[in-house]
Amino acid sequence: MRFTYTNRRAFLRAAVGVAAAAPFVSRMSPVGAATGNFDPSFGTATEAMAALRDGVISSRELTQHVFARIRKHNPKINAFVTLLEEQALAQARQSDEDRSRGKAMGPLHGVPILIKDTYETAGVRTTCGSKSLENYVPKQDAVVVARLKQAGAIIVGKTNVPEFASDHQSYNDVAGTTNNPWDVTRTPGGSTGGGAAALAAGLGFLEIGSDIAGSIRLPSHFCGVYGHKPTLDIVPQAGHIPPPPGVLPSPAVLPVAGPLARSAADLVLELGIVAGPTSDDARAYRWSMPKPRKSNLSEYKIGVVLDDPYCPVDAEVEKILASALATLRKAGVQLTEGWPRGFEPRAAFENYLFLLSSTITLYASPSEIDAMRKAIEGGDRNWYNLGATALHREWHAQNQLRLRTQALWRDYFRNFDAFLSPVCFVAAFQHDHSPDFDTRRVTTTAGERPYLDLMKWIAPATLIGCPATAVPVGRTGAGLPVGLQVVGPYMEDATPIDIAIKMAGLTGSFVAPPGYVE
Repeated sequence: MRFTYTNRRAFLRAAVGVAAAAPFVSRMSPVGAATGNFDPSFGTATEAMAALRDGVISSRELTQHVFARIRKHNPKINAFVTLLEEQALAQARQSDEDRSRGKAMGPLHGVPILIKDTYETAGVRTTCGSKSLENYVPKQDAVVVARLKQAGAIIVGKTNVPEFASDHQSYNDVAGTTNNPWDVTRTPGGSTGGGAAALAAGLGFLEIGSDIAGSIRLPSHFCGVYGHKPTLDIVPQAGHIPPPPGVLPSPAVLPVAGPLARSAADLVLELGIVAGPTSDDARAYRWSMPKPRKSNLSEYKIGVVLDDPYCPVDAEVEKILASALATLRKAGVQLTEGWPRGFEPRAAFENYLFLLSSTITLYASPSEIDAMRKAIEGGDRNWYNLGATALHREWHAQNQLRLRTQALWRDYFRNFDAFLSPVCFVAAFQHDHSPDFDTRRVTTTAGERPYLDLMKWIAPATLIGCPATAVPVGRTGAGLPVGLQVVGPYMEDATPIDIAIKMAGLTGSFVAPPGYVE
């Protein structure tokens, strides 16, 4: 088995996704609210838990229903790399038997969920979209997979990603191309594109994703679901690919692991299950999620920037976001426009790109690094080459810039509770698998834009390590979903998610795409 980075196409070859909720579940979402008319196709995980608990549906019936939908709808979107029907149905039967004996395993007992194919899953091939890992079957679970299993979840299958989780589209030579259920000619995003597409199509109840360059937030925005990039380091990444199998993850600077769902409350549910220190660290400390800062939406003091010359937002997307803000203002939400004092988005993006490159090229071959050095000697100042070949003192200087920016935002959040911004400047775009990322262009109403621009609006939250929640707030004239990004204070993940929950009644929430409702 080889794990290599072979050419400049590695622009993001490992980038776009390197990478106890109960008190909040009861407070932030009424668990039993929809059990009487539970929707097994598009219900939330919280509703599925209640329906299973109350005997409205059995785990076996629910799991069979999910696989029936997969057989019907997945051929259109191709969201999966591997399906586990026989295993899942056996686990569902066991879940029902355990429940009948009063042996509930955990909060997700009997709920069918999805696992991104970057997470090692014991006894199940984990390819990360690469032919070099096509037949790789891990012997143990990634930490997040183990925790979801311990919570009683049933894994339906592994969802598709770009090769080595390295693109804003989800396609590879192992499983092919995943399509957006809102328009199959368009991408669902990457790298958690398969998971976002499957959730939107009603093919499971939760997904665990990863995010270093928007891999949770961009697919959520493109597919109209909710996604949460947690605070840096609160969710263990051990067992994620990249890095290569068997390589322990280094202390994180940018990448995180986090949940995707069809409701914001489900984000709290899943985050409470997967977050917290690993067993070795847990001997010394525990993690608990601070409560949301406010009780009512109108009490929150929120900053906002909807457009900026450093990354102009497509006119149609901006109109939808502006409408959402107008609705919030009408509801009494305190919104203050402008970046935090002293924050320069362009300089921060350059800092982010340098650190991104140094992370994703960590396992580049000596020959590749040598070629990059020669390119620099010839005058090439490409961010990818500079970050990949930097000396440690150069990296340290860039990391100091990151820490100063982080401190600036922490000061900002002493006076503000959250910050709103676009997830992306454009809605889901047409498939484009041309090999040279530098020549790819994204079409907007104002003309074509560089592919690199897709990362500009997600970069600030990644750079500062703060939590950020993608919230669906509307659709374009062509019916494509548009999301708003809610960035929250460091370590206070419940605050942006709480704002997302409370926004749902005003600005809209998840809507099933046409053609997928039975």
